[in-house]
Amino acid sequence: MLEAPRSAYLHVPFCTHRCGYCNFTVVAGRDDLTGAYLDAIEAELQQLGQPHEVDTIFLGGGTPTHLSLPELSRLLNLARQWFPLAEGAELSVEANPIDITAEKVQLLYDAGVNRVSLGVQSFHDAKLKLLERDHNRAIVERAANLLLAKIPNIGMDLIFAAPNETLAEWENDLQSAIALGAPHLSTYGLTFEKGTTFWSRREHQQLHEADEELQRDMYLAAIEHLTAAGRRHYEVSNFALPGFESRHNQQYWLGKRYFAAGPGASRHIGMQRETNHRSTTTYIRRMQQGHSPVAEQETLTDEMKARERLVFGLRMIDGIHIPTFQQDTGMTPWELCGTEIDQFLAIGLLIHDHDRLKLTREGLLVSDSISIELL
Repeated sequence: MLEAPRSAYLHVPFCTHRCGYCNFTVVAGRDDLTGAYLDAIEAELQQLGQPHEVDTIFLGGGTPTHLSLPELSRLLNLARQWFPLAEGAELSVEANPIDITAEKVQLLYDAGVNRVSLGVQSFHDAKLKLLERDHNRAIVERAANLLLAKIPNIGMDLIFAAPNETLAEWENDLQSAIALGAPHLSTYGLTFEKGTTFWSRREHQQLHEADEELQRDMYLAAIEHLTAAGRRHYEVSNFALPGFESRHNQQYWLGKRYFAAGPGASRHIGMQRETNHRSTTTYIRRMQQGHSPVAEQETLTDEMKARERLVFGLRMIDGIHIPTFQQDTGMTPWELCGTEIDQFLAIGLLIHDHDRLKLTREGLLVSDSISIELL
């Protein structure tokens, strides 16, 4: 008997504008669609037939806080209606610093939101401008202080290896986040994704990617500064004070199943994975017509599920507890991909420590390449 999902994700596609590096499912400058979107997501949730109690809900985007106060209130009410929260559950919302007002913080707090993920990216105004963000350092500090006063569990996303960024500037970003008191930090190297304006600007030599050695130094600096400040490195890109880890994201990394709704949202229920249409207008139209919002679906085999569990589990700094992995999947990591694992052990990218398999420091630096090999 497969366990019912204990997590839910709702996707909010709206943004003020699309940043040059972004390849997420977002629409910019289409606030005329927000009402129809809320009607559509309500119709999709009604397809569940009955509410399902969960331990985590995550409202992501896009920018959920871009919605007006009444719209955001309606979305939160829908989330809690269809996914009642178990005792001690985590209710997270992604936020853009420029959207944060005292009224919005109060609304989030009153709705039971107990974790906010703030898209900071940097504290350097010139870097923020290059990344095409619509805030500056002063706006970040004001937003963080408003949130921390009511919802102390905030995470900050930071980007490193922006064009022309120096190691010292990145270290200053890290120290600024620590000084503000954010208990959770996520650090991501800037990637140039096909289809984004940053990709084409790089192709035309208008932007230059940071060299690999600098990217490596920046990642190692994040580990050094954040762990020294008491933030435990618990996943490849994530650091948190004890008790402030993202419980929702850990459900993904531990291979758990989850509900999801909204344009581009991907759900995993039973052995089925489904992804909704990425186009917000197509998603809305399909819901208005009473059709399924699903664009892609696949049935996972036990082996596919086990491989994903292995790859995501290795993203956790504690790695995989081999007896638990075998109990949950019916296979050992070696039965899945023993040759590759042995090669990674031999060259020092993985370590087999008692009953755990985990990435070494060198392995962390090339974790994406390891994941591709193991999948």
